[in-house]
Amino acid sequence: MKPAVLTRFRVMAYITGCWLLLLCLCMVFKYGFDKGEDITFYVSQAHGVLYMIYLVTAFDLGWKMKWRIERILLVMLAGTLPFASFVAERKVARAVQESGRIGEPVQAA
Repeated sequence: MKPAVLTRFRVMAYITGCWLLLLCLCMVFKYGFDKGEDITFYVSQAHGVLYMIYLVTAFDLGWKMKWRIERILLVMLAGTLPFASFVAERKVARAVQESGRIGEPVQAA
């Protein structure tokens, strides 16, 4: 597997996690202080698009690592909980590096 697959996942995990935290902050201001309704809309839309990209990168990594579908789904769900994408990113990166599958040539079926 190429190292770029893991790098794409790690970047998207960080980006998705940061936007989710920003969205949570916007929700606090929107519902707690009745401020920032417009910005909350735009942040939620951006997070939605970024989360879809995160889903694709997580699935791509899991598929290339030949993980079970349950593990892939758990990694994909990590983008929905604040701070979970950061935790998942660290665990996934460690697991991929320990597996030694980075840099392996891809064989045709």
